[in-house]
Amino acid sequence: MAMPALSLSLQFSTLTDAATHRAALPRHQVARWIRHALERDAEITVRIVDTEEGHQLNHQFRHKDYATNVLTFDYSTEPVVMADLVLCAPVIAREAQEQHKSLQAHYAHMLVHGTLHAQGWDHETSEADAQEMEAREIQILAGLGFDNPYE
Repeated sequence: MAMPALSLSLQFSTLTDAATHRAALPRHQVARWIRHALERDAEITVRIVDTEEGHQLNHQFRHKDYATNVLTFDYSTEPVVMADLVLCAPVIAREAQEQHKSLQAHYAHMLVHGTLHAQGWDHETSEADAQEMEAREIQILAGLGFDNPYE
C-alpha cells in the first residue's frame, strides 16, 4: 500500500537553542513521521515556536494560560487533510528530559499525536477514545523504530 502524499512546510520561529531543535527535526524525518500517521493525502505546516508564541496561541485558541507541547489546527480532513501543527520547543525539550527520552523521540511522538488529531482522533472525548488513540500512537511509533512513549 502506497504512503499518502504529503505537502509539508516546516517553519522555525526564533529560538534560543535553535540548532538543537533543527538537528532533532531534519525535514525528511519530519515528513516520514507524519506520513506514517496519515490515512490520506495531506497538506501540513509544522511550526516550531518559543514559549511566548506557544503560550499566546494556546491562550487565544484554547483559553489555556500556558504553553503546551503541541497544538493542532485542523481545517479539513477530506478529501485532503489540511492542518497546522504548532510545537513549543522549550516544552518539548523539558518533557523529553523529564520522561528520559531523546528530543527526537519526543518530537516524533508529538508530530504523530498532532497528525492523528488533524484527522479527527481525539483523546479528550472519552477514556475509550483516549486508549484507542494511545494504542494507535504506540503502533505508529513502533513502526518508526521508537519505544512506547507512555512507558
